Amino acid sequence: MKTFRLPVLLVAGFLLALLAGCASVVKVEGEQNIQSRMTVRLGQAWNKVGAPGNEQPYEAWTQEGLNLDHLRLWAGVRSGQSLVRAAPAAAGQRALRVPVFRAGMAPDQLANLFEVLYSADGSQVQVTRLEPVVFVGEQGVRFELSIIRKRDDVQMSAVGWVAVRGDELFAITYVAPRLGFFPRGRPGVEAIAASARLR
Repeated sequence: MKTFRLPVLLVAGFLLALLAGCASVVKVEGEQNIQSRMTVRLGQAWNKVGAPGNEQPYEAWTQEGLNLDHLRLWAGVRSGQSLVRAAPAAAGQRALRVPVFRAGMAPDQLANLFEVLYSADGSQVQVTRLEPVVFVGEQGVRFELSIIRKRDDVQMSAVGWVAVRGDELFAITYVAPRLGFFPRGRPGVEAIAASARLR
């Protein structure tokens, strides 16, 4: 009999966040509706993580904990909007550079939005692969990133899909440590991206 086991650190982190009232965690499975604009089908359950008062233009999901893997899903980001809402900079500090989507961007510019997103904290990010793909029924781009996370020098890998319909952006990205977590999670994420449809 197969059992489902959550890592101790994940459970502890979720419990601390819930007790502090700074995050909510909801199990999601089957077909999911993303911001009333896109649907995806999950082959296995994920944990949807939210932080009250810190609403983002994407949904964040994880299986092992956000430090170990995270899936982000954007649905209907309009031209002129950023892909992330950053907290205001503290006195004397520079504001984080946030990527802003603009209608008419070329495929490499779309991929660059996510390079900027994942390097905003000072991490080293490089696009290692870029190829055309059909995503959410539109001609889009699939990209891969190599990331060296600033806070602990962990080598991360990322894969993403992005397409534009009209003046709205739709995207999915998955980031996890290059060894172990990324290769294990990637097939399921590829299936999620393939299932993505616009509503």
